[in-house]
Amino acid sequence: MKYLVIIEKGPNNFSAYVPDLPGCTSAGNTLEEILAGIREAIEGHLEVMREFGDPIPEPTSEPAFVDVAVAV
Repeated sequence: MKYLVIIEKGPNNFSAYVPDLPGCTSAGNTLEEILAGIREAIEGHLEVMREFGDPIPEPTSEPAFVDVAVAV
């Protein structure tokens, strides 16, 4: 399965979340660290869902970019 991951760069680190898995988040100091961390978070999140008998949601989120005019 491939889930959309949103990565946000803050002033001192990165954070990431998965829109299709509410509560599934991670943070890290580098892009490599955040990618490894969110993969681990997704795997753990899905494992807990299986343990509780919760249905695993299909990935449904898709990326889209919107162009907007910027006043200068």
